[in-house]
Amino acid sequence: MPCSKCQRERGTRYLSPKMNTKEFHIPSVSELPEAVKWLLKEANGRKKIMLYGQMGAGKTTFTKAFCQYLGVKKVASSPTFSLVNEYVYVENGIEKLIHHMDLYRLKTLDEALDIGMEDYLYDDDYCLIEWAELIEPLLDDTVLKISFEISSNSARKIVIL
Repeated sequence: MPCSKCQRERGTRYLSPKMNTKEFHIPSVSELPEAVKWLLKEANGRKKIMLYGQMGAGKTTFTKAFCQYLGVKKVASSPTFSLVNEYVYVENGIEKLIHHMDLYRLKTLDEALDIGMEDYLYDDDYCLIEWAELIEPLLDDTVLKISFEISSNSARKIVIL
């Protein structure tokens, strides 16, 4: 069934000829596991994932699906007030962490540094950061930046920047 706004088939992946970006269309939440699988392949081992998009675009919902895909037992939730949530998953018999951050409430880069941002950016764990615009000066080419765009009421588009 085509996605209503973009008229692309469900879970369609393609390289945009105009912007040279990779995109994944998600017509409904049920397609998120496939989107996570696609993103992990595109990440090519990168574990620092910056999440951009307007309020309600699906950043936290995507992170929930990401955690579930990796086998996290606890249901992921928004870290808007706690700033950082940590989740445990098992890979090859070893417990590993996913850090989920929401920087929406922070006002300055110094506030991000005060919560230990550099430690999160340079450890070996997955780190998904919502509202990453604030920490742009700390980011290098090793991070994966993705944007969430609303296509319709339930459809979304993920764009690798």
